[in-house]
Parts: sequence; structure tokens; C-alpha cells
Amino acid sequence: MKAIQMIPVLVIAALLAGCASQSGQVYTRDEAQQAHTVQMGTVEQVKPVQVEGTKSGVGAVVGAVAGGVLGSTIGGGDGAKIATVGGALGGAVAGHMVEEKISDYNGIEITVKLDDGSVMAVVQKDDVVFFVGERVRVLTGRDGTIRVSK
Repeated sequence: MKAIQMIPVLVIAALLAGCASQSGQVYTRDEAQQAHTVQMGTVEQVKPVQVEGTKSGVGAVVGAVAGGVLGSTIGGGDGAKIATVGGALGGAVAGHMVEEKISDYNGIEITVKLDDGSVMAVVQKDDVVFFVGERVRVLTGRDGTIRVSK
């Protein structure tokens, strides 16, 4: 496979590698087999939210490389140099935007009144349906990660 044909594959692979799940049901490898503190509570409110995508810079770097490679195939001499720089700059902007867009997701903000009387709100992926008045568990990992589960 030619290098130019590999660019879209590399861009997608690099961007997807940076996507982390913020799900109430999905645990990272580091969270598995670790003790979590559990507090019980009652759901007071559930509202939809949009969680913005990551801005790690990976998309910009991959986009700049891809744009530079593609730009270098245009013209010759000084024209190829200008196209390479222009392609790299354009690719960096496009890669940044793509990374942010493919890693954003629909979430929910769950407000829980804990049994000790305190109230907390947790934002996580909207992959579980919660209802006002429902009893839930609030899990806190050793790294401070908090999730609401049934």
C-alpha cells in the first residue's frame, strides 16, 4: 500500500486511540480489579448534556503530516514547497477539528442526594437510563473517577 493511501488509515487509528470512554458501564484496564468507594443515594435530577471532544494535539499532528505529504505531491520546485507548507497548515487545522468532533459525545448530568444528606452531580455518557427517585450507587475510584450505577 502506498504511503498516501495509508494516511486516512493512520489518521483514523490515531484519533480513535485517543478516545476514552466516560461511560458508567465501561471501566478502563486500570480501574478493573480495584476497590471503589460506594455511596448510596437517590436521583434528584437527570439532564442531557454535550461533552466536548478531546484536544490532545494528536489530530493536529496527524493532520499536519498528512497534509504535508499530500501537499508535497503537488507541483515541483518552489511550488511543491509552498504546497507542502500549506498542506501541513491546513491539515493541522482540519486534524484538530476532526479529533474534537469524533471524540465528543452525548452525556447526562445526574444529580444524586446521598444518604448522608450531601448532594453531588456526576456527568457521564448517556448509556444508562436513570429516573428521578431511583436508588443508585455512586462509585468513586482510587484515582477520583466518579460514576453512577444502578
